[in-house]
Amino acid sequence: MYTLKKSLGQHFLKDENICHKIVVALQEHPFEQLLEVGPGGGALTKYLLQLPNIQFKAVEVDDEKVVFLKKTYPQLADKIIHQSFLDIQPPFDGAFTVVGNFPYNISTQIVFKILEWRDQVNCMVGMFQKEVAQRIAAKEGNKVYGVTSVLTQAYYDVQYLFDVHQNCFNPPPKVMSGVIRLTPRKAPLEIHDHKKFFMLVKAAFNQRRKTLRNAVKPLFTEEVLKDDIFNKRAEQLRIEDFAALTFRMQGSSANAK
Repeated sequence: MYTLKKSLGQHFLKDENICHKIVVALQEHPFEQLLEVGPGGGALTKYLLQLPNIQFKAVEVDDEKVVFLKKTYPQLADKIIHQSFLDIQPPFDGAFTVVGNFPYNISTQIVFKILEWRDQVNCMVGMFQKEVAQRIAAKEGNKVYGVTSVLTQAYYDVQYLFDVHQNCFNPPPKVMSGVIRLTPRKAPLEIHDHKKFFMLVKAAFNQRRKTLRNAVKPLFTEEVLKDDIFNKRAEQLRIEDFAALTFRMQGSSANAK
Protein backbone atom coordinates (compact mmCIF):
# COMPACT_ATOMS: atom_id res chain seq x y z
CA MET A 1 0.00 0.00 0.00
CA TYR A 2 1.18 3.54 0.69
CA THR A 3 1.66 5.97 3.55
CA LEU A 4 -0.04 9.33 4.04
CA LYS A 5 2.17 12.39 4.10
CA LYS A 6 1.00 15.34 6.21
CA SER A 7 3.68 17.51 4.62
CA LEU A 8 1.83 17.19 1.30
CA GLY A 9 -1.57 17.95 2.83
CA GLN A 10 -2.80 14.47 1.95
CA HIS A 11 -6.39 13.56 2.87
CA PHE A 12 -7.52 10.83 0.50
CA LEU A 13 -11.12 10.55 -0.59
CA LYS A 14 -12.66 7.19 0.28
CA ASP A 15 -16.41 7.80 -0.14
CA GLU A 16 -17.63 6.16 -3.37
CA ASN A 17 -20.79 8.26 -3.46
CA ILE A 18 -18.77 11.51 -3.44
CA CYS A 19 -16.56 10.13 -6.24
CA HIS A 20 -19.69 9.45 -8.31
CA LYS A 21 -21.07 12.94 -7.64
CA ILE A 22 -17.81 14.54 -8.79
CA VAL A 23 -17.79 12.48 -12.01
CA VAL A 24 -21.43 13.41 -12.70
CA ALA A 25 -20.64 17.11 -12.17
CA LEU A 26 -17.68 16.75 -14.50
CA GLN A 27 -19.71 15.16 -17.29
CA GLU A 28 -22.28 17.98 -17.33
CA HIS A 29 -19.72 19.97 -19.36
CA PRO A 30 -18.40 17.82 -22.24
CA PHE A 31 -14.64 17.54 -22.70
CA GLU A 32 -12.10 15.47 -24.62
CA GLN A 33 -8.98 16.09 -22.52
CA LEU A 34 -8.86 15.71 -18.74
CA LEU A 35 -6.18 16.40 -16.14
CA GLU A 36 -6.51 15.05 -12.60
CA VAL A 37 -4.52 16.93 -9.98
CA GLY A 38 -3.22 14.85 -7.07
CA PRO A 39 -4.76 11.42 -7.74
CA GLY A 40 -3.20 10.08 -4.52
CA GLY A 41 -4.59 6.59 -3.89
CA GLY A 42 -6.72 6.63 -7.05
CA ALA A 43 -10.21 6.77 -5.48
CA LEU A 44 -11.40 9.17 -8.18
CA THR A 45 -8.93 8.04 -10.84
CA LYS A 46 -10.51 4.59 -11.20
CA TYR A 47 -13.77 6.24 -12.31
CA LEU A 48 -12.07 8.79 -14.56
CA LEU A 49 -10.26 6.01 -16.41
CA GLN A 50 -13.64 4.51 -17.31
CA LEU A 51 -14.80 7.63 -19.17
CA PRO A 52 -15.00 6.84 -22.90
CA ASN A 53 -13.09 8.67 -25.65
CA ILE A 54 -11.11 10.84 -23.23
CA GLN A 55 -7.42 11.72 -23.28
CA PHE A 56 -6.45 11.45 -19.61
CA LYS A 57 -3.41 12.59 -17.64
CA ALA A 58 -2.75 12.87 -13.92
CA VAL A 59 -0.16 14.98 -12.12
CA GLU A 60 1.25 13.61 -8.86
CA VAL A 61 4.30 14.86 -6.94
CA ASP A 62 4.58 12.00 -4.40
CA ASP A 63 7.05 9.26 -5.51
CA GLU A 64 5.31 6.57 -3.49
CA LYS A 65 1.87 7.37 -4.90
CA VAL A 66 3.22 7.31 -8.47
CA VAL A 67 4.59 3.80 -7.92
CA PHE A 68 1.32 2.70 -6.30
CA LEU A 69 -0.86 4.15 -9.07
CA LYS A 70 1.16 2.61 -11.89
CA LYS A 71 1.08 -0.77 -10.17
CA THR A 72 -2.66 -0.62 -9.39
CA TYR A 73 -3.73 0.90 -12.73
CA PRO A 74 -1.31 -0.30 -15.44
CA GLN A 75 -3.10 1.88 -18.02
CA LEU A 76 -1.62 4.91 -16.21
CA ALA A 77 1.93 3.93 -17.21
CA ASP A 78 2.42 6.81 -19.64
CA LYS A 79 -0.29 9.12 -18.26
CA ILE A 80 1.27 10.33 -15.00
CA ILE A 81 3.19 13.59 -14.84
CA HIS A 82 5.54 13.11 -11.90
CA GLN A 83 5.85 16.74 -10.74
CA SER A 84 4.14 19.35 -8.65
CA PHE A 85 1.11 20.78 -10.44
CA LEU A 86 2.48 24.24 -9.71
CA ASP A 87 5.61 23.55 -11.78
CA ILE A 88 4.14 22.06 -14.95
CA GLN A 89 3.26 23.55 -18.31
CA PRO A 90 -0.24 22.96 -19.77
CA PRO A 91 -0.33 19.17 -20.31
CA PHE A 92 -2.44 19.29 -23.49
CA ASP A 93 -2.70 21.35 -26.64
CA GLY A 94 -6.09 22.98 -26.91
CA ALA A 95 -8.90 23.01 -24.35
CA PHE A 96 -8.95 20.69 -21.35
CA THR A 97 -10.79 20.12 -18.07
CA VAL A 98 -9.21 19.92 -14.60
CA VAL A 99 -10.48 17.78 -11.72
CA GLY A 100 -9.14 16.90 -8.32
CA ASN A 101 -9.34 16.49 -4.59
CA PHE A 102 -6.83 19.29 -4.24
CA PRO A 103 -4.14 19.28 -1.53
CA TYR A 104 -5.43 21.90 0.92
CA ASN A 105 -2.01 23.44 1.51
CA ILE A 106 -1.72 24.61 -2.14
CA SER A 107 -5.37 24.80 -3.21
CA THR A 108 -5.45 28.59 -3.67
CA GLN A 109 -2.22 28.41 -5.70
CA ILE A 110 -3.87 25.76 -7.87
CA VAL A 111 -6.71 28.19 -8.63
CA PHE A 112 -4.23 30.91 -9.62
CA LYS A 113 -2.43 28.45 -11.89
CA ILE A 114 -5.75 27.65 -13.58
CA LEU A 115 -6.32 31.39 -14.02
CA GLU A 116 -2.97 31.56 -15.84
CA TRP A 117 -4.24 28.77 -18.13
CA ARG A 118 -7.71 30.32 -18.55
CA ASP A 119 -7.47 30.28 -22.35
CA GLN A 120 -7.26 26.48 -22.23
CA VAL A 121 -9.11 25.37 -19.08
CA ASN A 122 -12.81 25.22 -20.04
CA CYS A 123 -13.99 23.57 -16.82
CA MET A 124 -12.68 22.72 -13.35
CA VAL A 125 -14.37 20.56 -10.73
CA GLY A 126 -12.39 20.67 -7.52
CA MET A 127 -12.55 19.75 -3.86
CA PHE A 128 -11.37 22.42 -1.44
CA GLN A 129 -11.45 23.13 2.26
CA LYS A 130 -15.01 24.45 2.65
CA GLU A 131 -14.00 27.97 3.66
CA VAL A 132 -11.73 28.24 0.60
CA ALA A 133 -14.53 26.99 -1.68
CA GLN A 134 -16.91 29.53 -0.11
CA ARG A 135 -14.35 32.31 -0.58
CA ILE A 136 -13.94 31.52 -4.29
CA ALA A 137 -17.74 31.56 -4.76
CA ALA A 138 -18.45 34.61 -2.55
CA LYS A 139 -20.26 37.68 -3.89
CA GLU A 140 -19.65 41.33 -3.03
CA GLY A 141 -20.76 42.34 0.45
CA ASN A 142 -19.90 38.93 1.89
CA LYS A 143 -17.23 39.03 4.62
CA VAL A 144 -15.18 36.32 2.85
CA TYR A 145 -15.31 38.09 -0.54
CA GLY A 146 -11.74 38.93 -1.47
CA VAL A 147 -8.88 38.63 -3.95
CA THR A 148 -9.56 34.98 -4.82
CA SER A 149 -13.28 35.66 -5.30
CA VAL A 150 -12.77 38.60 -7.66
CA LEU A 151 -9.91 37.19 -9.72
CA THR A 152 -11.61 33.82 -10.21
CA GLN A 153 -15.05 35.26 -11.00
CA ALA A 154 -13.55 37.74 -13.45
CA TYR A 155 -12.87 34.79 -15.77
CA TYR A 156 -15.14 31.97 -14.58
CA ASP A 157 -18.68 31.42 -13.38
CA VAL A 158 -18.42 29.66 -10.02
CA GLN A 159 -20.94 27.10 -8.76
CA TYR A 160 -20.73 25.76 -5.22
CA LEU A 161 -21.93 22.18 -5.78
CA PHE A 162 -21.98 20.35 -2.43
CA ASP A 163 -20.40 19.90 1.00
CA VAL A 164 -18.20 16.91 1.84
CA HIS A 165 -17.99 15.65 5.43
CA GLN A 166 -14.68 14.94 7.15
CA ASN A 167 -15.53 11.23 7.42
CA CYS A 168 -15.36 10.88 3.63
CA PHE A 169 -11.56 11.04 3.87
CA ASN A 170 -8.65 9.06 5.20
CA PRO A 171 -7.39 10.55 7.46
CA PRO A 172 -10.36 12.82 8.22
CA PRO A 173 -9.35 16.49 8.00
CA LYS A 174 -10.34 18.80 10.84
CA VAL A 175 -12.60 20.82 8.57
CA MET A 176 -15.49 20.32 6.16
CA SER A 177 -14.78 20.33 2.43
CA GLY A 178 -16.70 21.69 -0.53
CA VAL A 179 -16.77 20.93 -4.24
CA ILE A 180 -17.04 23.78 -6.74
CA ARG A 181 -17.17 24.00 -10.51
CA LEU A 182 -15.64 26.71 -12.68
CA THR A 183 -16.80 27.31 -16.24
CA PRO A 184 -15.88 30.26 -18.47
CA ARG A 185 -18.02 33.34 -17.84
CA LYS A 186 -21.14 33.47 -19.98
CA ALA A 187 -20.68 37.24 -20.09
CA PRO A 188 -16.93 37.93 -20.53
CA LEU A 189 -15.65 41.07 -18.83
CA GLU A 190 -13.92 43.89 -20.65
CA ILE A 191 -10.60 44.39 -18.85
CA HIS A 192 -8.17 46.99 -20.14
CA ASP A 193 -5.01 45.26 -18.90
CA HIS A 194 -5.04 41.92 -17.08
CA LYS A 195 -1.82 42.53 -15.14
CA LYS A 196 -3.15 45.88 -13.94
CA PHE A 197 -6.44 44.22 -13.03
CA PHE A 198 -4.61 41.74 -10.75
CA MET A 199 -2.57 44.61 -9.27
CA LEU A 200 -5.70 46.68 -8.60
CA VAL A 201 -7.63 43.86 -6.92
CA LYS A 202 -4.71 42.84 -4.71
CA ALA A 203 -4.03 46.47 -3.67
CA ALA A 204 -7.73 47.06 -2.92
CA PHE A 205 -8.06 44.06 -0.61
CA ASN A 206 -4.61 44.41 0.94
CA GLN A 207 -6.09 47.25 3.01
CA ARG A 208 -9.70 46.15 2.93
CA ARG A 209 -10.76 48.21 5.95
CA LYS A 210 -9.74 51.42 4.22
CA THR A 211 -11.73 53.17 1.55
CA LEU A 212 -10.74 52.27 -1.97
CA ARG A 213 -9.31 55.77 -2.37
CA ASN A 214 -6.69 55.17 0.32
CA ALA A 215 -5.97 51.58 -0.66
CA VAL A 216 -5.29 52.16 -4.37
CA LYS A 217 -4.12 55.79 -4.37
CA PRO A 218 -0.88 55.24 -6.36
CA LEU A 219 -2.76 53.58 -9.22
CA PHE A 220 -4.99 56.53 -10.20
CA THR A 221 -4.67 60.26 -10.84
CA GLU A 222 -6.02 62.69 -8.24
CA GLU A 223 -8.78 63.66 -10.66
CA VAL A 224 -10.02 60.08 -11.09
CA LEU A 225 -9.83 59.49 -7.33
CA LYS A 226 -12.55 62.16 -6.79
CA ASP A 227 -15.16 59.72 -8.15
CA ASP A 228 -17.68 58.53 -5.54
CA ILE A 229 -16.81 54.88 -6.16
CA PHE A 230 -13.55 55.45 -4.27
CA ASN A 231 -15.56 56.18 -1.09
CA LYS A 232 -16.45 52.48 -0.98
CA ARG A 233 -14.39 49.64 0.48
CA ALA A 234 -13.11 46.83 -1.72
CA GLU A 235 -15.68 44.29 -0.53
CA GLN A 236 -18.51 46.56 -1.73
CA LEU A 237 -17.36 46.57 -5.36
CA ARG A 238 -18.72 44.13 -7.93
CA ILE A 239 -16.38 42.26 -10.25
CA GLU A 240 -17.65 44.53 -13.04
CA ASP A 241 -16.63 47.62 -11.05
CA PHE A 242 -13.03 46.42 -10.74
CA ALA A 243 -12.93 45.60 -14.45
CA ALA A 244 -14.26 49.06 -15.38
CA LEU A 245 -11.66 50.75 -13.16
CA THR A 246 -8.83 49.21 -15.21
CA PHE A 247 -9.73 51.66 -18.00
CA ARG A 248 -9.14 54.58 -15.62
CA MET A 249 -5.84 53.50 -14.07
CA GLN A 250 -2.69 55.56 -14.60
CA GLY A 251 -1.06 54.61 -17.88
CA SER A 252 -4.34 53.37 -19.39
CA SER A 253 -5.23 54.86 -22.76
CA ALA A 254 -8.85 55.29 -21.64
CA ASN A 255 -8.43 57.49 -18.56
CA ALA A 256 -11.20 59.72 -19.81
CA LYS A 257 -13.84 56.98 -19.50
